[in-house]
Amino acid sequence: MDASEQIDQLIAGITDWRGETFARVRKTILEADPEIVEEWKWMGSPVWSRDGILAVANAHKGKVKLTFDYGARLPDPAKLFNAGLEGNQRRAIDFFEGDKVDAPALQALVRAAVEFNQLKSKKKASR
Repeated sequence: MDASEQIDQLIAGITDWRGETFARVRKTILEADPEIVEEWKWMGSPVWSRDGILAVANAHKGKVKLTFDYGARLPDPAKLFNAGLEGNQRRAIDFFEGDKVDAPALQALVRAAVEFNQLKSKKKASR
């Protein structure tokens, strides 16, 4: 089973509002950039990558958490980040029951993460 199938299976197994939210978050991420790759890491975490990890999602009791690997370095004009704000690297969005997924703002954040990864890769290559 490939990563996308494993993520499909994970989402199908979440039968409450978190499954629907997870599916909307996933769809929004994938629509942000056609070259984003889905991966399955760390014994069951959906990961989205392009030129490095962009974000990891998990369904927890009472929330869906989307953590951006380099979120502390990303512009967030829509103020989506609401968790992990004290960290130097990662930032997260916790979605709670009834929260709406702001697709345009989330896609802008995903595109900023792609751009960050690409700039980081170019810097490494030029060394």
